[in-house]
Amino acid sequence: MSRDGFGSKLGIIAAAAGSAVGLGNIYRFPCELGNNGGGAFLLVYLLIVLCLGVPVMLSEFVIGRRTQKNPIGAFKALRPKSAWPLLGYMGVACALVIMAFYSTVAGWTLEYTVKAIGNQFQGKDIETMEQEFVAFHNIGWKNILWQGIFIFLTGFVVFKGVANGIEKYSKVLMPLLVLILLVLAVRSVTLPGGTDGLTFLFKPDFSKITGSVLISALGQAFFSLSMGMGVLITYGSYIKKEDNMTTTALSVTLSDTLVAVLAGVVIFPAAFSFGIQPTAGMGLVFNTLPMIFNQMAGGYYFCVIFFVLLAVAALTSTISLLEVIVAYLVEEVHLTRRWSTVLASVACLAVGVFASLSLKDGSGIAIGGKSFFDCLDFLSSNILLPLGALMIVLFVGWILGKTAFFEEITNGGKLKLSIKGVIYFIIKFVAPLAIAVIFITGLL
Repeated sequence: MSRDGFGSKLGIIAAAAGSAVGLGNIYRFPCELGNNGGGAFLLVYLLIVLCLGVPVMLSEFVIGRRTQKNPIGAFKALRPKSAWPLLGYMGVACALVIMAFYSTVAGWTLEYTVKAIGNQFQGKDIETMEQEFVAFHNIGWKNILWQGIFIFLTGFVVFKGVANGIEKYSKVLMPLLVLILLVLAVRSVTLPGGTDGLTFLFKPDFSKITGSVLISALGQAFFSLSMGMGVLITYGSYIKKEDNMTTTALSVTLSDTLVAVLAGVVIFPAAFSFGIQPTAGMGLVFNTLPMIFNQMAGGYYFCVIFFVLLAVAALTSTISLLEVIVAYLVEEVHLTRRWSTVLASVACLAVGVFASLSLKDGSGIAIGGKSFFDCLDFLSSNILLPLGALMIVLFVGWILGKTAFFEEITNGGKLKLSIKGVIYFIIKFVAPLAIAVIFITGLL
């Protein structure tokens, strides 16, 4: 039986960029930028993404395409009868953990889209918005309902397969996401005082660059690009042998960065116009911005568009997360794609239910004083993702070796890549050190 794969280079770029682009680009990136010096953080972030992000992404693509297998099968093929396949299992587990709590937040985007359509934010102040946000968390069944609907939508796309599902829908969802961002950005920069937000975003103050800013930018770059969770290995396994992986990795990285910067162009002018600092994370997205939009001319429409944007951004990420689990079940457990999708979706919802319910007041679903939701977030962001990324670059740099890496990124010598030595040096020496710093800092 022939293995499914992407039908075009645009397909892999759209799908991989969709994986990288998510809710974190819309609220976490502006929040990190706001907390870390504005334009100075942006400059550092861009340098890290280009110099470290692309090489690390290539590491995962190489593992996937060289073996044409899921993360577990890939390490089994490259280093059988060793402990390395455990890294593949960790990637699949990481995808399940992230999907469980991420689908909770994704469900909120559907609830708030419905609220926006019903014009339920009109005339409300920030205190009322915050109270309603808390009240929504305390309606457990509604959170689970929206979470289940979102997982169903994700499963519908993944069930269709790589070419007819993930690629087909990514080619629609990603341009739609960028279009919505552009519409919101144009409206935001035309607000009174909006140019102050653009100045903060794009004019670097180099005195703001500190050690903590570098760590924050490093962490945001690696987490934003979906590294260490098996997604890029899985998608890499669907890349055709004749495709140029280096330009693909560069295109995906630039697409992800473009969306993050566009989100900043949407949020900073709006926040500065209304005298609000964009450092509130989730509160900014679900409480502050709806209030801002409804004070604008045509705010109803922009509010609806904004929450549709959030839902689309979330969906492009959950599709990739679910595909990691499905690919494992199809290729290693030998289930059909239909049953693999059903089983993976049910497993994500089963764990995700506890994440949703743990946010209720007095739920008692907690570990070590943290809600189950926060525990899953910490486990993935601070342990599984950086550890996975660290082990992957160590594997490519020190186990797979230079010859195999060069053979893969040059398509057997058919492509000329003058900086391949520099890329390999970064993977072997620089990236492990950088990721180790993120890992250790995240545990402190």
